[in-house]
Amino acid sequence: MRIDWFNFNERSVVTPADDFFLPELCAAEALLVLVLLAELLVLALVLAEPLAGGFNWQRLALTSLFVQWIVLLSAGLLCRLRPWLSRWRAAYSGPLCCLVVVALTLGCTAVADRYDLGGPLSGGGQLELYLRHGVVSLIISAILLRYFYLQSQWRRQQQAELKARIESLQARIKPHFLFNSLNSIASLVPVDPVKAEQAVLDLSDLFRASLAKPGSLVTWGEELELSRRYLSIEQYRLGERLQLEWHIDGVPSDLPIPQLTLQPLLENALIHGVQPRIEGGLVRIEADYRDGVFQLCVSNPYDGDGSAQPSRGTRQGLTNIDGRLAALFGPRASLSVDRRDGRHYTCLRYPCARLTQEARAL
Repeated sequence: MRIDWFNFNERSVVTPADDFFLPELCAAEALLVLVLLAELLVLALVLAEPLAGGFNWQRLALTSLFVQWIVLLSAGLLCRLRPWLSRWRAAYSGPLCCLVVVALTLGCTAVADRYDLGGPLSGGGQLELYLRHGVVSLIISAILLRYFYLQSQWRRQQQAELKARIESLQARIKPHFLFNSLNSIASLVPVDPVKAEQAVLDLSDLFRASLAKPGSLVTWGEELELSRRYLSIEQYRLGERLQLEWHIDGVPSDLPIPQLTLQPLLENALIHGVQPRIEGGLVRIEADYRDGVFQLCVSNPYDGDGSAQPSRGTRQGLTNIDGRLAALFGPRASLSVDRRDGRHYTCLRYPCARLTQEARAL
């Protein structure tokens, strides 16, 4: 979702419907909140009146029916008008929403008075009755709309901070990716210059692919293609020492994933599990998508004595992945490291939808 800041002093700001400060009042949760708030208001109004002869349950029932009638009609009408109202600046659409609520309130008052549905509601004089209902509805609707506006501004600020944080993490991981790829090519130059030249060409294609689609999230198919190009560079250097095993058939290609997520996991597996071993090793990539949760595990051989030390590489890639997962998918996202059965496992999981819906929400 594009973030468009707006305020009352801007001359021409068009707010998309998906970014409008007025929430979807037709949603079940929003309707429930409105009904509960309206009932609390009715209870407060009834309790504010003198309780001569005990609590007036009939007054409570009639007032509740009247107020809920107005609330549900207002919610339904504003929900239908929301796409049209979103084309206006907040300075105009806010008062228009208030006028809609006031007009519905006066209309409901007229109907209740015409058919004598409210009983005691019409006892204070026609003009005073309409004026009182109109002013009360204006004040309450203005307070609610102001709350919705402040909430949308707070949400915009949260999204802007989140976007800045993700971009910062993304900016850190790309140079790290470049430096490690160049190190791989540099180690290949004295051994086989022809393969080194081909690796440079592959690296250029790799970076062209990584920069072709700016943004935090890409599809699983794009991330997979990027990682395979990285592995082709490492295959030149490691040769038959690098063995790969893929178990990813159950993952849809349009699944959203943070850009440059699989590649750092593969890089750590190669640096810590294949490169230090004379015989090399098997890197296993397992991915699964089930019940709305994506899980990815990359494992490599692990020597339990810890004598083999990698010659290069840091854990910056894993740190960045962990930070980006937390920023994009919240507390349900996780990155774990485990060692068992002679292998080192790095696994991540997070809830997500298909068709990169999260990518369109940032």
